[in-house]
Amino acid sequence: MERRTFLKVFSAGSAAAIGSRLLWPSQPEPEILEDFDTTSLDLSSTIRYMTTEPPDAASLLQAFQNRTSTPRLVTKNNLQQYLQKMDRFEQDHLEDVFVGHDKFSLLVSTFKRIDRIQSLVGHGNFNVLSFDEMIECSKQFPRIGLFTSDELEFLEGIFFENARRYVFFGEKVQTEITAVVPRKDRFKVPYTGHFLYKGDSIKLYTKVRDDLGRNIVLSSGIRSIVKQTHLFLARTIQTRGNLSRASRSLAPPGHSFHGVGDFDVGKKGFGRRNFTTAFAHTKEFKRLVELGYVAMRYPQGNLLGVRFEPWHIKVV
Repeated sequence: MERRTFLKVFSAGSAAAIGSRLLWPSQPEPEILEDFDTTSLDLSSTIRYMTTEPPDAASLLQAFQNRTSTPRLVTKNNLQQYLQKMDRFEQDHLEDVFVGHDKFSLLVSTFKRIDRIQSLVGHGNFNVLSFDEMIECSKQFPRIGLFTSDELEFLEGIFFENARRYVFFGEKVQTEITAVVPRKDRFKVPYTGHFLYKGDSIKLYTKVRDDLGRNIVLSSGIRSIVKQTHLFLARTIQTRGNLSRASRSLAPPGHSFHGVGDFDVGKKGFGRRNFTTAFAHTKEFKRLVELGYVAMRYPQGNLLGVRFEPWHIKVV
């Protein structure tokens, strides 16, 4: 099926100004109900990074060039510029890719419909809701309303778009938009609102808790395609349609390892700071490092187009 494009690349010098001030100045930001996560390729074979200090530029570049599956868009000439961009992941940058301004209202309406479904089924169940179940909810409940053909096409466009177009180089680990988290394979962790996969995921989480005690909490577990889409659309709205900026702090749908086994942990009582670099300075994080639990998917200074993420526990 031929897909209509929903992205627009603005010329150098215009992206930041257009994205933040001119196209959608009156659009309200949604209430973001939780923080965002990113997951991606494993660089542990080339960069063994277990501290909060970034590797040197030469090591980064060499590791990047050794990854034949990753486009060589970062060179010696633009490496420092790239690293500065990642360090300032919350800012708009030249040549960022935006949702076309004619699609922004569609982005908002699609997000709001999915958000109503989350309110209907509850946050815990929403974490494992499949695409087909989402569609069925829209048919069954008038207060949700049917997804329009334009909204469904928009969702397909977001999922099937090559994320490298907006400079996200993480591996796509789920290739079907209708992927399901089977009931028999998941376990709801008491008092967290999150699910983990049975087997390696729940075993590793249990071991982490046994070793570090009750100060460690599960902050995010399984995320279905629907859950990751909801987060990604919310983040894109918050950034005024900047897909590149959204993907610097949140894996696009299909690219999150939360869909196949990984999970996040944090310090009890630390709140949203668990999803910031502040977590890397806690004694809990340092203990995770000492015990070898943290193998970074996104180390500081990585070349995958995303921010540093110290809270992520790799299972897969």
